[in-house]
Amino acid sequence: MKLDHRAGKELYVDFAGKKLEVVGPSTGEISQVEVFVATLPFSQYTYVEACKSQKREGFIQCLNNALQFFGGVPLAIVSDNLKSAVTRSSKYEAVINRTFKDFALHYGCAVNPTRSYAPQDKALVENAVQLTYQRIYCPMRKMKFFSIGELNKEIQDHLKGYNDVLFQRKEASRRELFQSVEPPLLKSLPRGTYQIKEYARAKVQKMGYIYFSADRTYCSVPYRYIGSQTQVQYTAKHVEVYHGNQRIALHNRVMGKGAYITDKNHLSSTHHAYSQWSPKYFSDQGGRIGNNVKLFMTGLFLQGDYPEINCKRAMGILQLAKTYGNERVDKACLRAVYHDTYSYQRLKNILSNNMDEHEVEQENRQSHIPSHQNIRGADQYK
Repeated sequence: MKLDHRAGKELYVDFAGKKLEVVGPSTGEISQVEVFVATLPFSQYTYVEACKSQKREGFIQCLNNALQFFGGVPLAIVSDNLKSAVTRSSKYEAVINRTFKDFALHYGCAVNPTRSYAPQDKALVENAVQLTYQRIYCPMRKMKFFSIGELNKEIQDHLKGYNDVLFQRKEASRRELFQSVEPPLLKSLPRGTYQIKEYARAKVQKMGYIYFSADRTYCSVPYRYIGSQTQVQYTAKHVEVYHGNQRIALHNRVMGKGAYITDKNHLSSTHHAYSQWSPKYFSDQGGRIGNNVKLFMTGLFLQGDYPEINCKRAMGILQLAKTYGNERVDKACLRAVYHDTYSYQRLKNILSNNMDEHEVEQENRQSHIPSHQNIRGADQYK
């Protein structure tokens, strides 16, 4: 029967039965490449592209490029039952390939595979394939191409003429029919093109990382998921970690075996504090207790060649503030700074012996020699 195709509703896709050839530039080896064809049935506006194979990577890349070519997304994509599209074919309810399903979810469209051995379900794209043989294959039959890029460039040049040919009874070309009606009826493209996802499972280790086996790296997750089983989805650029249906981590891929990829927001409070340890950090923490504590911290890190040792001392001093109170520790630091003594143990002795209660000025020792004028200077002994 004659079907009335609604503008912007469906996109028919197929691979041509006849392949094209690419010659290896250095070896002269001839490789056959697949040809992808997509058409909008209302205007029959067509996109053609050569790719290495009908496998998942080539199929998805061609679909990405086709939607970019049309400048929008139809309500549904109609394909045949190739393995890159359908896992298990059925006359009534086919099982869609997981990657193809993710692709459709990314673009917000449906997948409607045809029945097996029923080319009439997508007759217009079958016809477009036949026209591709006549109007694109035939003019290139005596040409040699040394890369798929060169081949696709030539295909696009012939495709422009193909889409600009006038229909005999409509007095308009495919391009004119498309531009006059369909663009507003297509859904807008998302910000980025779809990236093929791979899947894995991983358990969160005690350190709060999962082992990402594809790159042999470690990726952090929030510490509260330690010990949990997670699902990992990754593309060429990103790694996503899911617990149940909730995404708990997102990282950029780092190609370095054994590397630890860390998001500081995933660390526990103690780990986060440890990662911030530095002379400035402890100086700022001391300043919250008192100005004298800040001076003590500054002097503490000016001595010694190994900062980590002083970090431990500084942590002990902050702990003293919890035991003796901020005011007493600030007074004890005043005494220690006055005597140019920067030691955790000395500061603890000052507090335990209540020496912080005495004013520093009272310790200024006066000379036992009384002041008088009968004192000879150094000049008398030359």
